[in-house]
Amino acid sequence: MIQLPPPVLAALPTATRRTVRAEWSNDGGQSWESCKVGPAEVKGDRTAECRWSGSADLVGVPTGRDGVNVAATHVRLWEGIAAPRSDTYWVPAGWYVVDQVNEGRTAVSVSLLGLEDVVRGASLPVARSVETDSARAIAATLIAEALPRAPVSWRPRVDADARIPAFLVDEERWQALSGGTDSSGTSTGIAPALGAEVYADARGVIVFAPVPTIDDRVVWRLPYGQGRAHPAREQSAEGLVNCWVISGDSGDGQPAVGPVAVWDDNPRSLTYAGPDPVNDPLAPQRLGLHGVRLRVERYSSALITGAAQAQTVGEAKLADSLGVQSSLSFTSYSHPGIEPGDVVEVELEPGVWQRHIIDSVSRKLGAASMSCQTRTAARRL
Repeated sequence: MIQLPPPVLAALPTATRRTVRAEWSNDGGQSWESCKVGPAEVKGDRTAECRWSGSADLVGVPTGRDGVNVAATHVRLWEGIAAPRSDTYWVPAGWYVVDQVNEGRTAVSVSLLGLEDVVRGASLPVARSVETDSARAIAATLIAEALPRAPVSWRPRVDADARIPAFLVDEERWQALSGGTDSSGTSTGIAPALGAEVYADARGVIVFAPVPTIDDRVVWRLPYGQGRAHPAREQSAEGLVNCWVISGDSGDGQPAVGPVAVWDDNPRSLTYAGPDPVNDPLAPQRLGLHGVRLRVERYSSALITGAAQAQTVGEAKLADSLGVQSSLSFTSYSHPGIEPGDVVEVELEPGVWQRHIIDSVSRKLGAASMSCQTRTAARRL
């Protein structure tokens, strides 16, 4: 969540004046040109390869080599919130590259993608062997070659100094960071091997963050009457896993790691996997736990070098695979600080609160409302 000053937060549910501004750059963000902006819309989606995307009408800008183009142009969007008797507070609404340009009579319409698209497009010309080093150092090199001035942030609980064994990057630079495989099919992504995810945030910072869980700190509460919530009436078992088995083998002669099993051990959960499905698989039958059903998946990465790391990866994957049982869509007053992965509480009816993880959020800049898609774990129902 983007932190906003208390007076700005207090003004959001009221009839607050909202404005929009835009800047564009053709030198990678070293210098910026301000421009007027017409209708603009942004969407943050945790499941998309580019976490932030959007569209905007830029007014009075040139096009072509020295203007807005799809080869070099970066665009930054900002949303201004003017609380009563206060100056406008500007909230970043994304740092993008231009993916498509349509010239109109009065404005240039652009389709926008987050900075992941730059790293994703900068595939390695030839396969590269990455030498053993810290996750921080390897990631910094791979990112800086594509985005020379992009800051990289490592959130708490992600071990940036973990030693990553040597591995081969066939072609895809972004997959080496976010989750890919080598020529043998073995997983090599740095972020998932640390139990993390990587993305470009609304400020243009490349972030390595823990996988969000339903037990994370709640950053926003939406009372009944300040939004319209629509609980999903459909459930799906797709992607539902309650037991992960994690292993690692770098192939360099070092002992293999694992397998390390991580499972849903909460007896009150609908996806309870039993007291110990590895060492005592008959316990549910012996204890009369007839509703227990195992759903097992395996994950192996050449970058996992220890049992503690494998445990962290398993817990992250379990958090992701249990939170798919119930979803919620809601429309509320627009909160420009809300980001995918945030944990929120929504009052579905008076006195009935439910905790959810934001999967996607979309809003028209300057508008008073926004729409969110969320999910919650079965144990919370």
